[in-house]
Amino acid sequence: MKPDAYAERTVEVDGWRVTLTSYRMGGIFYCKADNVSPGAWLTRTTAATREEAEGNALKRARELLSRTRRQPV
Repeated sequence: MKPDAYAERTVEVDGWRVTLTSYRMGGIFYCKADNVSPGAWLTRTTAATREEAEGNALKRARELLSRTRRQPV
């Protein structure tokens, strides 16, 4: 199986830049969220639609990033 309906976009979540990468394989959409700055993988989700998969990934990324402390430079 090959992925199709590939999309990638960068959004801001609680002051952090996050890249959302989504694609469809078969009838399921997959979405991966990663932190742009260090390139750290945050979460992966699956759903029946792209909007639902990206919404779930953003929700989980927001939960994780809200717990991250920022150090003054």
